[in-house]
Amino acid sequence: MKLRTVTRVIQSHPSKDGDGVKINRVHGFNDAKLSPFLMIDELKSDNPNDYIGGFPPHPHRGIETLTYMLKGHFQHRDHMGNVGELSSGGAQWMSAGKGVIHSEMPIMNDGELHGFQIWINLPAAKKMLPAQYHDFQAPEINEFGSAQNLLRMISGNAIENGEAITGPLQNTGVETLIADWQALAGEARNIAMSSAYQVNLFVYKGSIEVAGKQISQGHLVQLSEGEQLSLKAVKDSGVLILAGLPIDEPVVHYGPFVMNSMDEINQAIQDYQNGVLTE
Repeated sequence: MKLRTVTRVIQSHPSKDGDGVKINRVHGFNDAKLSPFLMIDELKSDNPNDYIGGFPPHPHRGIETLTYMLKGHFQHRDHMGNVGELSSGGAQWMSAGKGVIHSEMPIMNDGELHGFQIWINLPAAKKMLPAQYHDFQAPEINEFGSAQNLLRMISGNAIENGEAITGPLQNTGVETLIADWQALAGEARNIAMSSAYQVNLFVYKGSIEVAGKQISQGHLVQLSEGEQLSLKAVKDSGVLILAGLPIDEPVVHYGPFVMNSMDEINQAIQDYQNGVLTE
């Protein structure tokens, strides 16, 4: 099988969102090589002042979001009546579809917060479908390996050592494989996945080698075409694996809305202002 190699390395940058929440962000709305993913936000702080304001009620249209917490709690509320309390090790998936209004607020857990929100594009044919929501607490995330070399599969399917490995999140708006690899220095992993996927990695801890190239914490790695992903931990490390089928369509982004044209963005703004975004 053809080994995927590093084609580009992007450093995340400090930013703020919501009610002053400090984040590190990789912005890829105009990067076709990141598709179907649009943005990766890392929330990490032991100072509650950095995140206590959370993300008060706000709208979305045209995207999915996946929120994944390593440490700390977040509470989700939306216009559909869903209330989900995301605890350490859990994940929340939401498809905004034609419209959702939701909030995400931190719940104190020894003052520490470390997690991610990933924006995933929707194809045009699915941007105006009804909104959906589901959460997965830590025991529902499928784990493979040991504490020294642990792969937590959140969504999708892959092959390792001839065996199928899967995540609980399946059949969403676009086919993805999202996983968290946590490993001690010297540990390695070889994973096979569809050659149709574009694969990006976000190193949130330590330092790793990808097909022989070293990548350090805080960087997104874009990989070449292939079937085989080869990872090695240089230091004790944590890595998000973000793979999926690219969406070959125009991307027009304005605030919380991601559509295919400016006319559709203007319609989303008008619908929100008129109180009919979710109808």
